[in-house]
Amino acid sequence: MSGVSPIVLLRDRRARELAYQVICVAAVALCVWYLLRNALGNLAQQDIATGFAYLGREAGFIISETPIAYEPSDSYARAVLVGLLNTVKVSLLAIVLGTIIGTLVGIARLSRNPLLSRLMLFYVEALRNVPLLLYLFLWYAAIIFTLPPVKQAITLLPGVYVSNSGLVVPAVVWNSGFWALAVAAGIGLAAAFAWQAAAKRKRIATGKARPVWPVALGWFIAPVVVAALLFDVSAQLDWPELGRFRLTGGAHLKPEFVALLLGLTLGASASVAEIVRSGILAIGRGQREAAQALGLPEGLTMRLVILPQALRVIVPPLTNIYVTTFKNSSLAIAIGYPDLVMVSNNIMNQTGQAIEPIALFMLVYLFLSLTTSLLMNWYNAQVALKGR
Repeated sequence: MSGVSPIVLLRDRRARELAYQVICVAAVALCVWYLLRNALGNLAQQDIATGFAYLGREAGFIISETPIAYEPSDSYARAVLVGLLNTVKVSLLAIVLGTIIGTLVGIARLSRNPLLSRLMLFYVEALRNVPLLLYLFLWYAAIIFTLPPVKQAITLLPGVYVSNSGLVVPAVVWNSGFWALAVAAGIGLAAAFAWQAAAKRKRIATGKARPVWPVALGWFIAPVVVAALLFDVSAQLDWPELGRFRLTGGAHLKPEFVALLLGLTLGASASVAEIVRSGILAIGRGQREAAQALGLPEGLTMRLVILPQALRVIVPPLTNIYVTTFKNSSLAIAIGYPDLVMVSNNIMNQTGQAIEPIALFMLVYLFLSLTTSLLMNWYNAQVALKGR
């Protein structure tokens, strides 16, 4: 290769493609270096501190919702971690709930019942054609201004109260043994899925069906029972009580969290519904007719025949919806939910440093998006058609 002429190398397509990529990366790196050099120089002239040393300093501000222990005396780094966990918590819940609701709505859109189909069409169009930010304001205002105050909280179920201060539900308080049960539940879940996969391979290879869910449930429960017997597991139910002026006990879901979760969930569900509908329509009618000829009822036909094949069409665009849900969670700042962006804004206001916090939460969103894409691409590879 050392004696090969550059002209000969440029005639090679792979060499040209590699050269173009190297040139593009070098150009981007040069632009980033130039902009960073200018920014640091201008900040130094104005005596503005740079770097990430501020993360070790005391935060000094309150965060209204904290999934982990946090005090104003903690560091900025811990405050950023709290904001990150809040973002991930609400986004994951919205993804799960939005997928479930969207799948049901997408199937209902294809119903032979014209009333149900039209209602689902209105649901989808109303949610997809209005900006999510406006819906966040709507849900937040509906909670704050239409629900009664705490002392007149509405009882939805025994121990479940709703008011303009949010939703209060019973909570489990763990005294000891939580992590032992959590690890055991993870092991049991992995064993259950392994049994399900083995049963599926056996059924495909031999045509003989094995019991799946009873055995899988046993695999899941067994490690949990063993952990409960071996370790000191202690927990108690914290039941909410409605007093004269306030609610005590239980888990308090604040209005900002409820409004954001509602907005993200419904927004994602409308897009998921259209993706599911298109995936089902992509499957030929012959598949449904063959299942009906075998005597399968409509529910089993959809669950065992149509949806497994439709996943190959559904999963790729579904990845974009999940990534968008993570990014849309940044709108939480509009209604005061303490997500990563809101915490970073507080840090910028106190420290006077803007570039570092912005770069930090840009990297966090990039990591979340890439992780989601990798997981969904892996799942897409599992459901894709494989040649023999």
